[in-house]
Amino acid sequence: MPKVSRESATKSEEVGPVKDRFEIIDGYSVNFTAFEEDIDATPLLKGLPGDRCQCPHWGYVFKGTMTVRVGDTDEVYHAGEAFYTPPGHTPLKHEAGTEVIMFSPEAELSRTGAAVRRNAQEQSLHVRTSE
Repeated sequence: MPKVSRESATKSEEVGPVKDRFEIIDGYSVNFTAFEEDIDATPLLKGLPGDRCQCPHWGYVFKGTMTVRVGDTDEVYHAGEAFYTPPGHTPLKHEAGTEVIMFSPEAELSRTGAAVRRNAQEQSLHVRTSE
């Protein structure tokens, strides 16, 4: 049975103040993500349908707080809480020091990631990927 930890993940990506270690397991991306600064990811989703993330995510907040808009509602997730964000959500705020694990369908996440990287480069944010 496949497994991964933050330490054993073989892939990593940095987009501005966001550091991500991840692995693909049976078509799902398992991401260990840390936010070093407060971040509103809204501008990074430009060009996606509705300028919103179209990838569902299941996850758990280890540290910190994150706010996601789902429809007309802002959902706030705190340390110790599990969450689900459906397609069509907008990540409004991830506070500095927030750490999460997310499970996402790899194909959908890959499309979202391409838009995020493109927008980050247009905004002159540091982008680094390694595998």
